[in-house]
Amino acid sequence: MKTGDRAQRMGVGLEKKDRIVRRLFSAVCFLIPVIWLLSFNAHAAVTDKKPALQFGRNQAIQQVKPKKPVKIKLHRTAKGEYQWDITGDNPDEIARADKRLRKLLEVE
Repeated sequence: MKTGDRAQRMGVGLEKKDRIVRRLFSAVCFLIPVIWLLSFNAHAAVTDKKPALQFGRNQAIQQVKPKKPVKIKLHRTAKGEYQWDITGDNPDEIARADKRLRKLLEVE
């Protein structure tokens, strides 16, 4: 075996590897845009099947007003007793607040 033959074979091997790498690179560069375009087509097919969202106004929902909280002003007298003023729109809420205050402050 001569030194020139070995060098020549190594050169041929490098050229062959170089061709393989170039072909692989070309294939990847070709496949990436193709897959990317196919994904857009698949996404468009899926979104076409969904019905379009329709928004409408429900009159019952528009007329709902938020509940106003019960306002309580708590006072302590000079004798150490508690008094309170309760205001609000809903009488049931006022009664519940009064009952809860009596229970918490242990007033009869």
